[in-house]
Amino acid sequence: MSRLPTVSDVGREAGVSRQTVSNVLNSPDLVKPATREKVEAAIASLNYRPHASARRLRTRKSSTLGIRLDPITNGISGSVLDRFLHALTEQADARGLRVMLFTATDPDDEIRQISRLRDGADVDGFVLTSTFYEDPRTEWLIQHDVPFVTFGRPWGIDDLNDPRHLWVDVDGWNGVHDATVHFLDAGISHVAYLGWPPHSGIGDDRRRGWRDAMLHGSGLTPDAVDRLDLQAHDDVTDGSAAVRALLDGGHRVDAIVCASDTLALGAMLATRARVPVIGYDNTPVAEAIGLSSVEQPLIEVAAGALDLLLGPEGREIVGWDENSSDPRHRLYRPQLVVRTPTAITLARGDTSP
Repeated sequence: MSRLPTVSDVGREAGVSRQTVSNVLNSPDLVKPATREKVEAAIASLNYRPHASARRLRTRKSSTLGIRLDPITNGISGSVLDRFLHALTEQADARGLRVMLFTATDPDDEIRQISRLRDGADVDGFVLTSTFYEDPRTEWLIQHDVPFVTFGRPWGIDDLNDPRHLWVDVDGWNGVHDATVHFLDAGISHVAYLGWPPHSGIGDDRRRGWRDAMLHGSGLTPDAVDRLDLQAHDDVTDGSAAVRALLDGGHRVDAIVCASDTLALGAMLATRARVPVIGYDNTPVAEAIGLSSVEQPLIEVAAGALDLLLGPEGREIVGWDENSSDPRHRLYRPQLVVRTPTAITLARGDTSP
């Protein structure tokens, strides 16, 4: 097995001293641009990576991001945060950072865990997920000057554009709006929406996308649109029951847009796959059964979170910068993935209950 390159190897390759290489890695402003470019070229040529443990001892920083491991959910769409975590871990590793997972029973317990990890110098900054209305975690982090970024924008509080609150998010309004317009452009007017109960920031945002598209392009009255608005918990059985209740009431339904793939599967079961359905999250289940769905760009979201915390090329957590002109948030547009239902799905739709 070949030996890993060292700082001395980089120095020989670039024709500079070991100290100069160290300066380029740790204090690049001290090095002339031309020399820095030679060292960086040697680093790239040798595929050199700084020794993380030595770097932590030298800088007295943990080079570690903390993120809460969310409880396991039964919903099909529960894999979304797992995919985000995987993307974040891979990209953090490429920047010489580690990701530390921790658990918490509720937001208050999460704050206690964050405080403990911060006081012990185990973690330099945090990534928060699953933001919600009046989220107490962000206020605590700002008050205690702890670097953080949230996957999910602020909901119901005044710091949407606060430069101290770094956030990345996916534009759920656009995702559901595009899905609804897809049906409307095909001449389908009675497009129902199956979403979560109100007072969920993410859910309310997605519902607005459907409603705005329907009021603008369906030709239906606001009252008629309201009758197509269904609510259910993120559960296949609950979603299926909500759709069946609408159909049993004699309401016309030509297509259904859903807040998640979990609810979309419930809608497909309720309609026996005879009504086109679009889900949200583009889970492996959606791909397997040929379900059209809205895909969140999780790799880009993870990259954006790290860019906000470290800067585009940074390797140390700096958090917010009051002098920065760079926007302190990133909002990404999802993409509609249109599929044809698989043969097994269609066969299921032809069976009797």
